[in-house]
Amino acid sequence: MSEEFNEFVKVRRNCTEDGWSDIFPHYIDVCPFDDNKTSHLGKYYVSVKALYTVGYSTSLVSLTTAMVILCWFRKLHCTRNFIHMNLFVSFILRAISVFIKDGVLYAEEDGNHCFIHTVSCLSAVMVFFHYCVLSNYFWLFIEGLYLFTLLVETFFPERRYFYWYTIIGWGTPTVCVTVWAVLRVHFDGIGCWDINDNAAIWWVIKGPVIASIMINFVLFIGIIIILVQKLQSPDIGGNESSIYLRLARSTLLLIPLFGIHYTVFAFTPEDVSKRERLVFELGLGSFQGFVVAVLYCFLNGEVQSEIKRKWRSWTVNRYFAVDLKHRHPSLASSGVNGGTQLSILSKSSSQIRMSSLQAETPAT
Repeated sequence: MSEEFNEFVKVRRNCTEDGWSDIFPHYIDVCPFDDNKTSHLGKYYVSVKALYTVGYSTSLVSLTTAMVILCWFRKLHCTRNFIHMNLFVSFILRAISVFIKDGVLYAEEDGNHCFIHTVSCLSAVMVFFHYCVLSNYFWLFIEGLYLFTLLVETFFPERRYFYWYTIIGWGTPTVCVTVWAVLRVHFDGIGCWDINDNAAIWWVIKGPVIASIMINFVLFIGIIIILVQKLQSPDIGGNESSIYLRLARSTLLLIPLFGIHYTVFAFTPEDVSKRERLVFELGLGSFQGFVVAVLYCFLNGEVQSEIKRKWRSWTVNRYFAVDLKHRHPSLASSGVNGGTQLSILSKSSSQIRMSSLQAETPAT
C-alpha cells in the first residue's frame, strides 16, 4: 500500500525448486511516487522524530533525577510520593519503549516506498510499547483519583488505597495488552503489529486510554468544584485557606498531567489530521514527563527543604572535617568526621561548664 496516495498495489513472488523468485513487478514500477512530495514528507517526519527524541531524552533525564531524589531522602517516603514515583517509572518506561520501537522498526530503512513498515519488526516490542503507554495513562488517572480522594475524605487508609492503586496502575494494563495480543495473534497476526487495521481489536487498547482520560476530566472538574467550595467556606481558617490556594494552583498545573489535552484527538479517526496528531502527541507529549518531574519534585517545597537541609548538613560536616584536620591531626587520622567533631565539641563545652560551676561553688 502507498500510504501517501492511499492506493493498494500487489507484488508477488513464486516459490520454485530453486527457492523464492524475485519480487515482481518491482516496487518502483507499481508504486505511485512523487520524489518532491516524498522528500518533503520525509523531512517533516525527520523533524517530528528529532523533536520527540529531544523531548523524551529530556524527560528521561529529569525523571531519573527526580526518582533518585525521592528514593534517597527517607523523609520524603510517603504514600503521595510513592504514587509520584510510580508515575515517574511509567514515564521512564514509556520513553524507553519509544526508543526501542524506533530502533527496531526503522533499523533497516531500504528506501522501498511501498514497504514503509517492515514486516520483520518484533511483535514483542509493540506489546511492550503498548503496555508502557497504557500504564502511563493509568498512573495519570491514579494521580487524579488520589487527589480527589484526598479532598473528599478527611481520613482514609492510604496504605490500603495504595495497594489497590498499584493493582490498577500496573495490573489493568497487563490484562488489556494480553487480551489485545491474543486477539492479534488469532485474528490479525499478519504483518507488522505497528499497523492497526482492525479497529475492533485496536479498541482493546484505545478504549481504556479514552476511558481513563474522560474519567480524569470528570475528576478534574470535581476537584475544582471542591476547592472552590472549601475556599468559600467560613469555617476555613487563614492557614488552611493558604494551603487550599496552593493546592488549587498545583491542580491547575495538573491539566497536562491528567492527559486532558489528549481529548482533542481522542475520538477522531486515526487517519484524520495525521500530521497534527504527530506533532501534538509525539512532539508535545514527549515533554510531559519533564513537566511531571518539575511539578512533583523540583518545585515541591518539601523536596526543596530536604535538599537544603542535607546541603547545610554536608557543608557543616565538611567545614569541621577540614578544621579538625588542621587543628587536631591525631583525631583526623583516627577517622573522626565532622559530625563526631560536633559531638566532641558539645560534650567538651558541657564538661567545661560543669567544672566552672563546681569551682565557683563554695565548699560546705
